[in-house]
Amino acid sequence: MSNGPIWKTPTTLEALNASRENTMIRHVDIVFTEIGADFIRATMPVDGRTRQPYGLLHGGASVVLAETLGSVGAAMCVDASKYRCVGQEINANHVRSVRSGQVTGTARPAHLGGRTQVWTIEIVNEAGELVCISRLTVAVIKAGMPLG
Repeated sequence: MSNGPIWKTPTTLEALNASRENTMIRHVDIVFTEIGADFIRATMPVDGRTRQPYGLLHGGASVVLAETLGSVGAAMCVDASKYRCVGQEINANHVRSVRSGQVTGTARPAHLGGRTQVWTIEIVNEAGELVCISRLTVAVIKAGMPLG
């Protein structure tokens, strides 16, 4: 998307992982693993917290990983003293099942606008095979505006 870093409010992996406490992110054990010039990456285990009754990775858990990555990336692409980013719409195509191990999600922006952002999130299994592809639309709102 760009030749240089896209982050306007950069952060560290340590800060992102510390902010997980008392959130769904911590409950499903999403761990941020890499921040690149134009992407953010995290892992999530496929275990009792993230499987559905057939023993497969729950599609909703994949969506949690996708929205987490896209939302965090979006927040890093705005001036946090002036703006907040909130999910507006998400879709996901589940293309491969996973029973164990962990999955890795990578989010990259497709559009970084003043009022909206669109993020593409690819989730792969340990062999690097595509498990889910998701698109998240994020609303960029002024800080201090009601979120609910």
